[in-house]
Amino acid sequence: MTTATETAVVKPRTVVLAAGFAIAAVILALVSLSLGTTKLPLDEVLRALVGGGDSGTRLIVLELRLPRVATGLLVGIAFAVSGALLQTLSRNPLASPDIIGVNSGASAAAVTVIVLAGTGGGNISGAAERIGLPLAAMLGGLLATLIVGLLSIQRGVVDVSKVVLIGVGVAAAANSLVAWLLVVGDVTDAGRAAAWLAGSLNARTWSDAVPVGIAVAVLLPVAMIFGRELEALVLGDDVASSLGVRVSRVRVALLIVATVLAAMATAGAGPITFVALVAPQVAQRLARTDRPPLLTTAMLGALFVTLADLIARNGLQVLQVGPYELPVGVVTAAAGAPYLLHLIGRQQKGR
Repeated sequence: MTTATETAVVKPRTVVLAAGFAIAAVILALVSLSLGTTKLPLDEVLRALVGGGDSGTRLIVLELRLPRVATGLLVGIAFAVSGALLQTLSRNPLASPDIIGVNSGASAAAVTVIVLAGTGGGNISGAAERIGLPLAAMLGGLLATLIVGLLSIQRGVVDVSKVVLIGVGVAAAANSLVAWLLVVGDVTDAGRAAAWLAGSLNARTWSDAVPVGIAVAVLLPVAMIFGRELEALVLGDDVASSLGVRVSRVRVALLIVATVLAAMATAGAGPITFVALVAPQVAQRLARTDRPPLLTTAMLGALFVTLADLIARNGLQVLQVGPYELPVGVVTAAAGAPYLLHLIGRQQKGR
């Protein structure tokens, strides 16, 4: 019998695209490391990265700028892969974690920690920030996914057509909780939470980058192991079952992978919107595949967030508006919102 494993192939086009996006992301990351209040030549940045150069340059590159750039690359990968998994499992291009409530659930839990564990001075204790915030975001995202999954079940199986609609409702409920916490919380802690909700890479440290890096290092390979099962699921649950795929187990396992990736990314940099929606769809169209290719999507997500952060940091200064920088989430929203309207328009025309 032909199995899902036997039908899967890796297309050279997806590998070339992934390599191209990865190279572009690295180049933009180096440019980002060189720009700032103190501008550095690229050769000095490269020397600092390998331990050379003077101590001042190493401090700027390795301690002040590299954690921010690394967090951006990892968050982009995590959000993009999460979106690719959810869109494939639901067979709906609108099913990204920021649309179906995963990010909102993670945000509500994280804001709860910021407000309740806040000191009234806009800071939370070290343990709460290092462990409590990522853990709360992960549990909040998992709870939102569980609610969406349970409410979408019909006749014992998840009705994928209901996932987006129910997810929008869950996201609205979570956002209402966030709004209430911002009203009742200490004004300084609420201000910190509000800034975090905009999605920002400003002042990221290695304590933000490392948890996201661990999640990506563990869960991206896990997701790619299921790549062949994902190809079968694109054909529908009945066809996938006939090809030997244990549909329910695979779906639950990959939902957990997608949720944890989105929740850890949210904990690291806030709910940066539209990366999980846009990157998988653009990668799928460029690769000309039946589903978002995971590695290509991951590299495009890293490129998207790095480019958005570069614009957020330097856009207003280039336009001579002032010495300010935008949250990276504002830039991704400005780029992603028109694409969401485009997707909705395509779906309505397809009916």
